[in-house]
Amino acid sequence: MTNLSFNPDCRRCPRLAGFLDEVRAEYPGYHARPVAPFGASDPDLLIVGLAPGMHGANASGRPFTGDFAGILLYKTLHEFGFSDRPESLSATDGLTLHGCRISNAVKCLPPQNKPLPVEITTCNPYLKNEIAGLKPGAVILALGNIAHAAVLRALGLKASAHPFGHGKEYALPDGRWLIDSYHCSRYNTQTRRLTEEMFRAVFAQARRRMSA
Repeated sequence: MTNLSFNPDCRRCPRLAGFLDEVRAEYPGYHARPVAPFGASDPDLLIVGLAPGMHGANASGRPFTGDFAGILLYKTLHEFGFSDRPESLSATDGLTLHGCRISNAVKCLPPQNKPLPVEITTCNPYLKNEIAGLKPGAVILALGNIAHAAVLRALGLKASAHPFGHGKEYALPDGRWLIDSYHCSRYNTQTRRLTEEMFRAVFAQARRRMSA
């Protein structure tokens, strides 16, 4: 699988490209393009989500910005020293991430927030390129099972040997680590499948691995 650098004009997935054309026509003020990773160029922590949300990253152009999931994420990033402020309000608000980058398994908004398997596979070379550039000792935090599986695919690792589970961690080549968390979505937090305490715990876990 070839590595690819992020392309803001990517149209490799016909269904997603067509859907973005429709969204751009309906919401001319939205970003409505592939959403670039955001944060440090040489991070200690790479956070991988699922895909941009319709009225979140797809609108703002910054991962986890403008939607419910970003509220807990940026608050926690600030608490652990990865962000200079606890809220991400827009792509032009001046927020800076320290030692952290946020990306997605799929860079384009999918209909009903559900990318097809072929779309996850087609987008994977971008994630593979991001992971290949991580320094030894870096930590990858996968938010949800799809992000977890995308990371494994990018690394050529078998899913059967690395099952997803909140708080699970796996040693990777070059001293790097993969840590899993439930996604910080509205559904998961409101049903308390993921609590703030649980989310903070995986960030504390990541900090420990980074400093080991």
